[in-house]
Amino acid sequence: MDSQRIIHNGSARVIVADESTLRWPARMMQCRPDRRLREMLLQRRSFKQRYALSSEQSGQAIVEIAIALPVIAAFTFAMIELCLAFYSYCMISESARECTRYAAVRGATCLTSANASCTVSPTTVNSYATQIGWPNLGNGTTTPSTTYPDGNENPGSRVQVTVTYVFPYNIPFAPKGSIRMASTSVMYIVQ
Repeated sequence: MDSQRIIHNGSARVIVADESTLRWPARMMQCRPDRRLREMLLQRRSFKQRYALSSEQSGQAIVEIAIALPVIAAFTFAMIELCLAFYSYCMISESARECTRYAAVRGATCLTSANASCTVSPTTVNSYATQIGWPNLGNGTTTPSTTYPDGNENPGSRVQVTVTYVFPYNIPFAPKGSIRMASTSVMYIVQ
């Protein structure tokens, strides 16, 4: 308490720093500590006095919000659409890989435990692609296409699945449109 003093002001006790540690104006240095405290308290203004707007500034905040809010909203919705587009691309990419795996294990020599053939056709793989169940958050249309580049479904041959997706975007203050995305996956048939 070397650099502080306790001032008794009626029933209240106030701790005030010593004059050597504060940088007050010269006129306040010459006053007694209780008088300095009183002057400091008188200098404090109320909240309304500190933040009162002049008559020229009273509508400025409303105009600024009216200009900035649509820009912020458009940017926010554009970012949401961008995230949906990235999600949609990841969805079709995973769908293409999943369909390729489905076709790779069901080649020309595939047999079930009852020795029945489990060979799939390109039509079966395409219908599997539409029934995988990935959430279509972008509300676009998915078109799968399955081909066998080597011309057969024998083990060691390739199966290729291409999933095409048309993503419709809707960004505020921009014309509506769509983006065509495609993902291709190729695997070797194992059985």
